[in-house]
Amino acid sequence: QVQLVESGGGLVQAGGSLRLSCAASGSIFSINRMGWYRQAPGKQRELVAVITSGGSTNYADSVKGRFTISRDNAKNTVYLQMNSLKPEETAVYYCNARVWSGYVMGDYWGQGTQVTVSS
Repeated sequence: QVQLVESGGGLVQAGGSLRLSCAASGSIFSINRMGWYRQAPGKQRELVAVITSGGSTNYADSVKGRFTISRDNAKNTVYLQMNSLKPEETAVYYCNARVWSGYVMGDYWGQGTQVTVSS
């Protein structure tokens, strides 16, 4: 099994910054892709940003230029630096990882961390 533990959420004023972290542990041979998704109340979960093991990144259009995803492969950890936050980005942010355990590829999710942006 694989566990993802997120941290770094909280309350911030509009225009402020937060940095989220997500550490993976457990039966990990390698991690293909890691990413962040978010889900606001009454809305579907949506992609925020993803990063491959090679460092290629992809962002939702709405966060380009303000959010930066990075990872530390040695620590199996992914980060999301969020700047110039907007009230409409209030949501639960979830970490996702596609993990190769050595015999099976699986998708895993963290428990989520709340980000609240006040106006």
